[in-house]
Amino acid sequence: MLESMVIALQLIATFSSDITTSPMTFAGKNKMTEHIKFEEGKPVKLDLGCGDRKQEGHYGIDIAKTDACDYQFDLRGKFPIDDDSVDAIYCSHFLEHLTGSDRVKFMEECWRVLKEESQLTVITPHWSSMRSIQDPTHEWPPICESSFLYFNKGWMDDNKLSHYNIKCNFDFGYGYSLDPDIAVRNQDFQQFSIKHYNNAVMDIFVTLTKKSMDHVTPKAPI
Repeated sequence: MLESMVIALQLIATFSSDITTSPMTFAGKNKMTEHIKFEEGKPVKLDLGCGDRKQEGHYGIDIAKTDACDYQFDLRGKFPIDDDSVDAIYCSHFLEHLTGSDRVKFMEECWRVLKEESQLTVITPHWSSMRSIQDPTHEWPPICESSFLYFNKGWMDDNKLSHYNIKCNFDFGYGYSLDPDIAVRNQDFQQFSIKHYNNAVMDIFVTLTKKSMDHVTPKAPI
């Protein structure tokens, strides 16, 4: 009996030592990309958190090595990419898997590697959709339109939030993927539903444009 308990404890200890690895090591134990040097003369477009599929004409990047992944590294840390070297970034259904602090670091890194006036496209489940909370790997809080104000320096300064020390500056606009029953209705009904009904919006599509840190977006006329 005692011998069986000892063997069981040894197995538990062995299993524990295998899983207490860093996220980068745990992801298939593949070698992570140390520094990326992109092909010269070709637009650099990235699909971040591409998983098993990537956008056409983009380099796929993920922590897990898949057929779609061209470069493998942890998107929660510093990207092994030069400053101001990327023409476009696409990121679909990845941001919601990051914690709040990791979302900030991710947005800062996207801003750092993008060329000025280049764009980052982010698609996530809308906060009012059950899609935002159905997945146990989604982090809090769900993402809404106003979530992206925290990556606009002018808004942060106006609201006395510079002590957050967020190092990026994006202008942005957004659109929606609507529930099929809402999508076939007229525009007035759609706008009312977006504002008042849960599950009217499925996903939010956000286009963010990199601005310099000293750029101030003109306020809309009252």
